[in-house]
Amino acid sequence: MKDLDQMYIPTIDDMLTAHERIKPYIHRTPVLTSSFLNDLTGAELFFKCENFQKAGAFKVRGASNAVFGLSDDMLEKGVASHSSGNHALSLSYAAGRRGIPCTVVMPRTAPQAKKDAVIGYGGRIVECEPSTSSREATFAEVVKETGAEFVHPYNDPRVIAGQGTCSRELTEQVHGLDAVIAPIGGGGMISGTCLTLSNIAPEVKIYAAEPEQADDAYRSLKAGHIIADDAPETVADGLKVPLKELTWHFVSNHVTDILTASEQEIVDAMKLIWKRMKIVMEPSSAVPLATILKNNDTFAGKRVGVIITGGNVDLDNLPWMNS
Repeated sequence: MKDLDQMYIPTIDDMLTAHERIKPYIHRTPVLTSSFLNDLTGAELFFKCENFQKAGAFKVRGASNAVFGLSDDMLEKGVASHSSGNHALSLSYAAGRRGIPCTVVMPRTAPQAKKDAVIGYGGRIVECEPSTSSREATFAEVVKETGAEFVHPYNDPRVIAGQGTCSRELTEQVHGLDAVIAPIGGGGMISGTCLTLSNIAPEVKIYAAEPEQADDAYRSLKAGHIIADDAPETVADGLKVPLKELTWHFVSNHVTDILTASEQEIVDAMKLIWKRMKIVMEPSSAVPLATILKNNDTFAGKRVGVIITGGNVDLDNLPWMNS
């Protein structure tokens, strides 16, 4: 991995260019509210529903920006990446729209629903063991074999610029926000949120939400440097990966705080949103509400944007089925 001084840090102009580039390939997702959840938390919550996004997740924004920004001479060998699910299927979606090959390395334990989606979009899966070290070693072999363009799931300026378009839409849809909160794993969505809000709405506080059992970003922020866990176990399968240099740049400079929730709190919040808002979401997307419920003094009386990052859940293996 390159040091930050060797990497391009995306700008607000990159985000604006990305938004124009990807508009034909994404949804402008709705913002939903719940008076029940407002009463429960004491805050006004505005849920930006990326679970209704193309490919079922916000990651189609960054993937589409990377794929449709490729020059013609880079297309023949296609693109490749590693991902626990949503980036894999989003990159497969974008590559399919541009008619180029896509290979993704996925942990063998990734949800079947996400593997099925990758295949459905025309992507090729190479499986690895469920650890960061196995993922990166397997991926090195894939790149050697294919020569494909690497589109990192989050430590990529093209991807971060694309993810930043979500917060741009949110600020256009809801005025006067006091805070925005989103899940954090590798930090792509949070970095895009930081990129956009620090430029167009610097008064808005940015919070990240993380599982207690995969709290390396929380510990990194407290320590002042990246702390990476290799293979954490959490129901929030999309949040198991560590921060990298580029996402750490945005997190360390712009995130107000990182809040954590237990496994049970995450599942309870997921059930609550399913019951009260009638929308399908995956466990990773429930972590922000779980942390708001746990830290309601922080958010009471505030107008809070909550990014629901994805809806690609395995309906045959919901987290409360075996509890």
